[in-house]
Amino acid sequence: MAEPLGLVIGAPRSGSGKTVVTLGLLAALNRRGLAVAPAKTGPDYIDAAIIERAAGRPAVNLDPWAMPPPRLKSLASGHAIGADLLLVEGVMGLFDGAADGTGSTGDLAAALGLPVVLVVDADRQSQSVAALVSGFARWREDVRVAGIILNGVASTRHERMLTAALAQTDLPCLGVLPRDAGLVLPERHLGLVLPDEVAAFDAVVARAAGVVADYIDLNRLVALAAPLEPAAPSGPALAPLGQRIAIARDQAFAFLYRHMLEGWRDAGAELAFFSPLADEAPAADADAIFLPGGYPELHGAVLAAATTFKAGLHAARDRGALIYGECGGFMVLGDALVDKAGVPHEMAGLLPVTTRIDRPKRILGYRRLAHASPLPWPDRLMGHEFHYSSAKQTRLTPLFAATDALGEALPPMGAVEGRVMGSYAHVIDTA
Repeated sequence: MAEPLGLVIGAPRSGSGKTVVTLGLLAALNRRGLAVAPAKTGPDYIDAAIIERAAGRPAVNLDPWAMPPPRLKSLASGHAIGADLLLVEGVMGLFDGAADGTGSTGDLAAALGLPVVLVVDADRQSQSVAALVSGFARWREDVRVAGIILNGVASTRHERMLTAALAQTDLPCLGVLPRDAGLVLPERHLGLVLPDEVAAFDAVVARAAGVVADYIDLNRLVALAAPLEPAAPSGPALAPLGQRIAIARDQAFAFLYRHMLEGWRDAGAELAFFSPLADEAPAADADAIFLPGGYPELHGAVLAAATTFKAGLHAARDRGALIYGECGGFMVLGDALVDKAGVPHEMAGLLPVTTRIDRPKRILGYRRLAHASPLPWPDRLMGHEFHYSSAKQTRLTPLFAATDALGEALPPMGAVEGRVMGSYAHVIDTA
């Protein structure tokens, strides 16, 4: 079997078009018969779901802040098995990371030894593009910018000015993409909309694939890919919550990390999925139930009416099953959820928590977490928090003590009552 190859798609800043370019590359390379394994830098569930849909293959999150280098290498090399190329979409600007300066796309590229193709938004600049990309290429010796894709070019004259300037650098221009108002994906409060909710998603991907195939030298781009270092399996990042785990999965509970689920399966756990939006109860023999994050705030009335689902949670609590909710799952474990219109909806009532999103305030960032709960995980964990809803502090023991990426203390997070627990944190790995 050929040695797996990898390539990272980065950008100088957010909004440069790297997600649409990545979608187009995945689809265009698929059309050429290449098997491309997609990956996303950092903790973003939504972008991972989007590139997975375009690739027609599972995507994995590779988080250089929350995961140690052996885990990153193991996940990357394992994910690339059977594929011709591992294509990693970056996050934000190439060297943008957490508040402590770590966790950037550049850090991931360095950890994996992979070259970077830089997607540059050429809007409102011409010859200055050479200075911009030269600075990125020389900023870190351990990060190799191997090529440039120019995006949003206004005209043939604009293209000539840009490429003439780039010719003064040693960086090859792999393609020049024209402005295209049709290459836009809808957004909402947590980022891009999930692909299943976008009627024209596949049409956008098909259009992006056509543009990429027409304007990017795909042979030259693939030739820049570098071999992935072989890595031994690292084992599960987090132990299974139980032997038989019931996991909520639908549009209200869509935020699941593939590396976590695969780690649980590899450790011998049995996973069964159910849909609260379809009023399904968790498996009656489950000894653990996981309610992941998602968009329960968009489905308050449906979840409030899901009596079979809620009765199943209460039955699981009564038989001693471990019940764990993250972010949206935590909201559903509470007494009530107040939606954007200020309408309260009755939730499961397993934790004395009322959450609300009618007074939105963005909370975002990496978290170091400490706990002494029934969770079968080490007492120090790495996670991420991103939400616009809020919850009142309860009389219960918090699930986590937390600090931010700089180590500064944050208010206690979540609540624990017996073997029912949850918080706004999405746990990624052990510390």
